Amino acid sequence: MALDLGKKRIGLALSDPLGITAQGLPTLQRTRIREDLDTLAKLAQEWDVRLLLMGHPLHMTGKEGRQAEYTREFAERLRERTGLDLLYWDERLTTVAAQRVLRDSGISIAKRALAVDKLSAQILLSSYLDSLPSNSEAE
Repeated sequence: MALDLGKKRIGLALSDPLGITAQGLPTLQRTRIREDLDTLAKLAQEWDVRLLLMGHPLHMTGKEGRQAEYTREFAERLRERTGLDLLYWDERLTTVAAQRVLRDSGISIAKRALAVDKLSAQILLSSYLDSLPSNSEAE
C-alpha cells in the first residue's frame, strides 16, 4: 500500500496481487493521528497488505526538510501499529505529475483538488513497481 502523506489528506494506492498495476483507493481525510493510524491499519488488514510504501518528501536538492521528518515519525508509528515492513520512496514530482495529468484530462479545478492525492499515491506506487525486476527477468 502506497501512502502520500499530507497534513489534511492521505492519498492511498494498492497494487494488484501480481504487483503489476497501481489502483487508487479513496483519499483518507485526516482527523487525529491515532484515528488515522487505526483506519490505515484496518485498511492494511482488509487488503492483506504486506508492505507500506511511504512517499519520502525530499527537496529538489535531495535533502530532507521538516515534512520528511514528520513523515518519518508518522510512518514509524504506522509500522509499529501494523507490524508491516516499511519502505520510503522518493516522491519528488509525483504531485506535479498528478496535477499535470488531471489538468490535461480537462476536469474542473475542484475535482482536480479531490483527485490529486489519490493519483499521487498511484504514481508513487507505479514508480516503485516499475523499479522491480519483472517476473520474466527472474526466469
